Amino acid sequence: MLDIKFIRENAEVVKKAARDKRFDVDIDHLIELDEQRRDLLYSSEQIRARRNEVSSSIKSASSEERPALIQEGKDLKTELAEKEEKLNQVQEEYDALLLMVPNVPLEEVPVGETDEDNEEVRLVGEIPTFDFKPRDHEELGEMLGILDKPRGIKVGGARSYLLRGAGALLEQAVISLAIELLVNRENPYELVTGPVMVNEEALVGTGFFPYGKEDTYVLEKDDKYLIGTSEVVLVSLNADEILDPANLPLRYTGLSPCFRREAGSAGKDTRGVYRVHQFTKVEQVIICEDDEQASRALHEELLSNSERLLQALGIPYRVALACTGEIGLGQVLKHEIESWMPSREAYSETHSCSSLYDYQARRSKIRYRHEDGNTRFCYTLNNTMVASPRILIPILENFQQADGSVVVPEALRKYMHGIEVLEPVNAK
Repeated sequence: MLDIKFIRENAEVVKKAARDKRFDVDIDHLIELDEQRRDLLYSSEQIRARRNEVSSSIKSASSEERPALIQEGKDLKTELAEKEEKLNQVQEEYDALLLMVPNVPLEEVPVGETDEDNEEVRLVGEIPTFDFKPRDHEELGEMLGILDKPRGIKVGGARSYLLRGAGALLEQAVISLAIELLVNRENPYELVTGPVMVNEEALVGTGFFPYGKEDTYVLEKDDKYLIGTSEVVLVSLNADEILDPANLPLRYTGLSPCFRREAGSAGKDTRGVYRVHQFTKVEQVIICEDDEQASRALHEELLSNSERLLQALGIPYRVALACTGEIGLGQVLKHEIESWMPSREAYSETHSCSSLYDYQARRSKIRYRHEDGNTRFCYTLNNTMVASPRILIPILENFQQADGSVVVPEALRKYMHGIEVLEPVNAK
């Protein structure tokens, strides 16, 4: 979240950020609540101080003075209780509203509403040409016997799927490659596997709540929520901690199943596995000092990690600077990497690289001890390394052959138990 002092001093800037990001939040009312809150805090402190004076005076007061002091003490107790009740009400509303204020995007972020307003940064790789009518990944998956949506839906309902045989191996191969690129001497990211059921505090602290509740699966009996990304866990690892600057930046990569309700997406992307309720993801998270230049360098590092993966796979892709309507609540900057998907005849998002400055750290109370002796809030960044089954779409579609077979990218073959080409089979 933003510092309330920053909001007070830059109200118009914050209002514009909310409009550009399409978040409906009443900044003027928040500032009014803050004023009420501070007034109530001050008056409560004054009453409490006077009450303490009266209490001390009663002991040494004369018999004539004591009744009046006792009565004043009772009146002050009642007045303080009323002030504190009002303060609690105002504080609760203030806290809730403060969580809904979006971060301010950097000046380079284009103002826009949809991904059509994103700005292209670069294109990498050549789009394949086919001398036959290419198939989409669902048809290919069925021909190869590796994608079974009917049985997945039978077991799990809409937007469910099964990866079978070489399909499951292919997913594991991509995940293994992603981890190998991150967990090595050149890129010393710490691999973390953690809970997929988390407390509400973790989702509030990382900025996914309150706005994202509708898209999150809730386990009501246990008061837990299923994560939509291991970013929630990786950022929350250091919640309520003061970090040693000598250990910064912290580089994490998380492997986890992820769950999203896809609320509001009824009828959208129902064919294939582009938009599903459960998927597997390797995520990258960095926690660093509050330095804008260092943060930008780490942003480029995260971006390059994902690009190296796509380059290793041989998938053509586009990097785009996301517009204000496409970046989330806490981001100040976001780049999307979009992989070429022949069936869509378009580059479609497979990775999302975000810088959030101290937005998450302030909510999660992640600090470090600065050299001046004071504590400061850290900066956080994140990016997808790979998400499956979405990444399987460009793999299957870009490397398909006329007979329906698919050539396995060379970078994955060492994980495929000798399989170099996925051959069509009769569906089981």
